[in-house]
Amino acid sequence: MKKIPVRQIQEPTLADHFSIKAIEDLLNQGEMIQELHRHDFYYLLVLKNGIGEHEIDFTVHEVGDNTLFFMRPGQVHQLNLKKGSTGYLLQFKPDFFDAQDHSAVQLLRQASRQNFCKTNTNQFEKLANILAYIFKEFTDLQERYHEVIKTGLHVFFIELLRNRQNKERPTKGVNPYAQEKLEQFIELLEVRLIIHKQVSQYAELMNISTYQLAAITKSLLNKTPSDLINEYIILEAKRQLLATSNQVSQIAYYLGYEDVSYFIRFFKKHTGTSPEVFRQNLK
Repeated sequence: MKKIPVRQIQEPTLADHFSIKAIEDLLNQGEMIQELHRHDFYYLLVLKNGIGEHEIDFTVHEVGDNTLFFMRPGQVHQLNLKKGSTGYLLQFKPDFFDAQDHSAVQLLRQASRQNFCKTNTNQFEKLANILAYIFKEFTDLQERYHEVIKTGLHVFFIELLRNRQNKERPTKGVNPYAQEKLEQFIELLEVRLIIHKQVSQYAELMNISTYQLAAITKSLLNKTPSDLINEYIILEAKRQLLATSNQVSQIAYYLGYEDVSYFIRFFKKHTGTSPEVFRQNLK
């Protein structure tokens, strides 16, 4: 069975867990064209000047000035970045931040939840200044530079979230505990979906009841946990259909469905079309 290409960080620094590059250096030889693939790391593209197109999980974004793209491990994307674009490309592994650093892990979850962000010039300059500092630390390699980089990213995430919150209407009465549990649920979906498809399995992993999990998703998203599970199954099915040439039966087995006809009915119920027709229409 063919798999979606998975790219890994090739930098020797920071134990292969982090890298930052200037976009100008990456475009020295011409435009950057990346075919559909996925990563096993976080991918942060921050563009002061941007020309091109970036498709993330089948949503197409126009690349422009003062834009930011934040991708989580496992997401599928393809990129066409034209020469003349400037900014930074950051890549770091999920375990770059110590799991015991609860604040950093939570900030990363929140900041990476939105794939695309457009800022004004003043907001972008604030973010870019932080990245310039991180870039210098990464380049100079002075004593304890890795700690400085982690702290810099921590500040960057806070500024990114501030920028996002300023654009959104304030949500009154949001329970921080509920928000954290929702993000934990979504994170588990992204890594456990192939083997876990029952609400009770996720509730057990999160040490809460199914009733509590349902109350959280209902209050914050107006969806049931099953709705979210189904959405992520369909998303991964679409990724496999468009990024590989595998047969529908192979994709069904990969997603944990032994009954291929059931998988086809499930896909059609949630998309309005069969897997094969979906693939033909979008390829």
